[in-house]
Amino acid sequence: MLRTGLFFDPFSASRLITAAALSPFPSLDYAQQVFDQIPHPNLYTWNTLIRAYASSSNPHQSLLIFLRMLHQSPDFPDKFTFPFLIKAASELEELFTGKAFSWNVWRVGFGYRVFVNMPRRDVVSWNSMITAFVQGGCPEEALELFQEMETQNVKPNGITMVGVLSACAKKSDFEFGRWVHSYIERNRISESLTLSNAMLDMYTKCGSVEDAKRLFDKMPEKDIVSWTTMLVGYAKIGEYDAAQGIFDAMPNQDIAAWNALISAYEQCGKPKEALELFHELQLSKTAKPDEVTLVSTLSACAQLGAMDLGGWIHVYIKKQGMKLNCHLTTSLIDMYCKCGDLQKALVVFHSVERKDVFVWSAMIAGLAMHGHGKDAIALFSKMQEDKVKPNAVTFTNILCACSHVGLVEEGRTFFNQMELVYGVLPGVKHYACMVDILGRAGLLEEAVELIEKMPMAPAASACSQLIELEPGNHGAYVLLSNIYAKAGKWDRVSGLRKLMRDVGLKKEPGCSSIEVDGIVHEFLVGDNSHPSARKSMRSWMRLWQD
Repeated sequence: MLRTGLFFDPFSASRLITAAALSPFPSLDYAQQVFDQIPHPNLYTWNTLIRAYASSSNPHQSLLIFLRMLHQSPDFPDKFTFPFLIKAASELEELFTGKAFSWNVWRVGFGYRVFVNMPRRDVVSWNSMITAFVQGGCPEEALELFQEMETQNVKPNGITMVGVLSACAKKSDFEFGRWVHSYIERNRISESLTLSNAMLDMYTKCGSVEDAKRLFDKMPEKDIVSWTTMLVGYAKIGEYDAAQGIFDAMPNQDIAAWNALISAYEQCGKPKEALELFHELQLSKTAKPDEVTLVSTLSACAQLGAMDLGGWIHVYIKKQGMKLNCHLTTSLIDMYCKCGDLQKALVVFHSVERKDVFVWSAMIAGLAMHGHGKDAIALFSKMQEDKVKPNAVTFTNILCACSHVGLVEEGRTFFNQMELVYGVLPGVKHYACMVDILGRAGLLEEAVELIEKMPMAPAASACSQLIELEPGNHGAYVLLSNIYAKAGKWDRVSGLRKLMRDVGLKKEPGCSSIEVDGIVHEFLVGDNSHPSARKSMRSWMRLWQD
């Protein structure tokens, strides 16, 4: 081709790149070298290379090629360009990259301009735009585009409706989602398994598991996504028996299903059930624990103080050759800290090179809960030196550290710097921490003044302010009750306790747990139902008498 001059012919060069990039055994390095030597690549050639990288192990390069195209090519992207870019964005592990791409490129950048200026926009173009808005975290715009599509008399298809239903799910827009379901039936849009799953997802995320179950029962075909969606839907509303029933009825219990149920138990305050299910998974031959399983199980261990099992998982990670990524590192640090072994948590923390904000925040929280407030502050300073930007969780933890060791001035400084220096808006938890810092230091008037100045709700009395913020959280009542008690305002303490009873709030009974031979035993206050309760009580009485 070089001798004959065909290399400089756009058509011939594009065919060579297609052969190299899209063959069953592609050579992207060679395709890239050929591409770089073409003086003026045509749009087909750009699209071919973008497509090839989107399906490769390096999808990020697809986005870079696209940006290069915007700067160097006289051609505008067409309807074939963007589906490849969406695929590349969705393949990227960094969620923010996909969101930034979908939003900035489509809505603000060239993509949306190209779409608007297209002389003829077919259903593929509309679908690509709707999908881009949904994946970019802009469900409102996706629904507006669907409505505009209707006014343009473009007939939607199943792919369109999947995007629209996903937008409804993200918005938790039950009414519009239900209307979309009826629209699909009225217009006889072919219901594929993917579309049925999108409807299931919409109903469960909108909290209507009853509608989801009716649809589920009517589905002629179900896959693992269908079953898992129903399982998660039941778990989210606390219907654990129903979730377990779906799990037991699943024809194929893959690791995603196990993870969904373990995670549901762990996140909904049932860590003991989560660990029991993990033990079942270990005995099962249907699936093998993965990173998601271990993160959820470590969190359950942290809640129960089950350090033996947590340590076993740490060893398992090493034996399986699993890389300690930020998710696993954060979970291990949290588990060791909450189980009382700060040194092992520090060993894990220092053993990893790449630390994101959650790893730093977990270690700061661990130091705080063990009373090492000054060490937590020192670690926060080191975090700044490493140019890791703190988030809202970091500040909750650092304020807790100040509270535990009575560092009032430091607490004030961090609280005031949140928005001014770091751009993090203080939330309810940050105000609660600051109130706790001031209350512990005896600065009760300042604590009440801070509560009254909170921007989350209209300023009323110190009592009604915090209760309006979290009416269902007994901790808010108890915190104010303690402040009033220290100030000797017993009439207000009595009033708060009466209000708690009137609204049906009560603190959960105290619970102690102990791990023996990898099994966690729980003992509730006033509960003698545990089979070893009497034996434990006799042993305790002997110790007390001695």
